[in-house]
Amino acid sequence: MERETFDLIVIGGGGAAREAARLAVTEHGARVAVIERQRWGGECGSVACKPTKQYVTAAELLTDLRAVGADLGIETGALGFDLTALKARKDWLVGTPETWRSRFELEGLTPIDGDATIEGPGRVRIGDRLVTGDRILVATGSRTAVPPIEGIDRVEWIDNVGALELTTVPESLLVVGAGAVGLEFGQVFSRFGSRVTIVEAVDTIAGRADHEAAASLRSGLEGEGIEIVTGTFVSKVVERDGLIEATLVPREGGEPSVRRVAQLMLAAGRAPNVEGLGLEGLGVEASRQGILVDERQRTSVEGIWAAGDVVAGIQLTPVAAYQGQVAVADMFGGSVRAADYTAVPSAIFTDPEIAGVGLTEEDARAAGFDVETSVYPTANLIRPYYTLPRDGEAHGIVKLVFERGSRRLLGLHAVVRGGAELVQGFATAIRLGATVDDVAFGHYAFPTAAEAVHYAAEAAIAGELVGA
Repeated sequence: MERETFDLIVIGGGGAAREAARLAVTEHGARVAVIERQRWGGECGSVACKPTKQYVTAAELLTDLRAVGADLGIETGALGFDLTALKARKDWLVGTPETWRSRFELEGLTPIDGDATIEGPGRVRIGDRLVTGDRILVATGSRTAVPPIEGIDRVEWIDNVGALELTTVPESLLVVGAGAVGLEFGQVFSRFGSRVTIVEAVDTIAGRADHEAAASLRSGLEGEGIEIVTGTFVSKVVERDGLIEATLVPREGGEPSVRRVAQLMLAAGRAPNVEGLGLEGLGVEASRQGILVDERQRTSVEGIWAAGDVVAGIQLTPVAAYQGQVAVADMFGGSVRAADYTAVPSAIFTDPEIAGVGLTEEDARAAGFDVETSVYPTANLIRPYYTLPRDGEAHGIVKLVFERGSRRLLGLHAVVRGGAELVQGFATAIRLGATVDDVAFGHYAFPTAAEAVHYAAEAAIAGELVGA
């Protein structure tokens, strides 16, 4: 039996795994094995963030050209769309599994293909191969969660992975879930030509976003013709006459309704990839949301750490890499570093984007802050109108959440093109204790979307407060 010893064994080949392994090699001179069973590079690089945003960009460009291209003097002729060509572009952008695997080798790591099982402290088996080491990092990521819908196992459905493999645009699409995946793909395929319905069990879309911002985004999406049904479950699906028939049931009671669609997409959450690893037998604590860890990414079993989407908590690519860094710092000693999620920027790349950093108004009130807010509508900006028809109106807001007495900025939320870029720097501002007065008295570039932050702060100083 083949047996090798390493300083660190990483199970998983995604963002958290790669960052942790790279740091272990470059900063600690460690010998590192990385084990991956299916997708080198992980979800983000292959079937999530990276390729999805290529589709978002294509849909945005297509919409702009159709809506205002001729008015801008752009002679497009008969504007068509070919999903097969876009898929080919996506495949080129993502690259091959071999390319991803080779990156691990180039970084001085030992990549191993196969299913990993932790047999005991410091012992991991991959088929007939046994690797040992004092440190194990579990970074196996997550997958699409399949909701308890009657008949779901008897119909053909797609998730974000399957959606990126389509070569024809479905005539109609029912999306289950109004989070990042559901909203992005729902809008993308609506712009490509599908008749789209998005169904969400709770009463708001983009559930972790500020509710006022989410309502603004919903207005914009519905204005494009996307049907959004909230507070509703999909209770049953059945294939009939070549279509999928879905029964929708309001959560608070009421008459069920039926939608008949060509394609069903599941986007109602993620499930951690913990099966088959042997974690339960070792005593590693986990919940339905993922492995439980402390502030240094340690699990309940000594010598085993966990990072990324397999961990219960925030599921974002930058957070996964951050957790990998924290885990390595703890494993190899040196600087003491504890995970801090005080101000994590997040975004859903719809058009307009919905982005935020810090506390939402709802979370700030729940935390006991004496909250004030200031909201500026993006319809009052100049920048959005460069890509709108002459009779069009921009949908969106920029919202500041701050503490009444100290004026300290608690959160920033934006529904605007470029919103993800806009909130980025405010993660630092919030951590440093910036106030709305600091923002109002600062300078800004014009014409931009970000100037709305300045105007909202000025309104807060003037006492033109919303929700005070």
